[in-house]
Amino acid sequence: MLSHERVWAAIDALAARKGLSPSGLARRAGLDPTTFNPSKRIAADGRPRWPSTESLAKVLEATGAPLIEFVALISPQAAPVSPAEAAQQTVPFAGLSDVGGAGFFDPSGCPAGEGWDEIPFPDMDGRRLFALEVSGNDRLPVYRDGDLVIVAPDVPVRRGDRVVVRQTGGGIDLHVLHRRTARTIELHPLAASGTIVVLDLAQVDWISRIVWASQ
Repeated sequence: MLSHERVWAAIDALAARKGLSPSGLARRAGLDPTTFNPSKRIAADGRPRWPSTESLAKVLEATGAPLIEFVALISPQAAPVSPAEAAQQTVPFAGLSDVGGAGFFDPSGCPAGEGWDEIPFPDMDGRRLFALEVSGNDRLPVYRDGDLVIVAPDVPVRRGDRVVVRQTGGGIDLHVLHRRTARTIELHPLAASGTIVVLDLAQVDWISRIVWASQ
């Protein structure tokens, strides 16, 4: 039997299976990025809002998932995990282009404030992680629009790592750490046509390692 909760759970599960957030799945399907947001699942008057058949058809086409796979995700046998299990299998999530302002991170580079959503990510291994969604194709060929990167603030950063760097002025971006001295860090771009950046450490709030990415 179809239910509002199971259909939306299937969309979330399909997105996670393809290494995408719900907004990344919508973007991949050519839909508005907010189409599958939790806030869109209940109407203003409190009634359940269902995804349209057109949006579902576009999702299946964009992901290459057969209809039978989506139906299997809806089935009662694919029951959601318990709240306790879900809490252990999700990480804070936001768009990379949305977290440049104040209030999104604490001084150690961990998510803070209320501007974060959550997405499933079971392979946490006891670490504090968060997810950022790449927007645009300025970081090709490494990352493309809609890709997710999983960031670990507590993991040591080494030369050659792909990293997220937040500057004291609020800018945040993805780089490759090339060199780190007592006073400066040298960051190489992900795109071959990008510019090498050298920053004084006083210009850097924090730098964290990317430990996983959807590709």
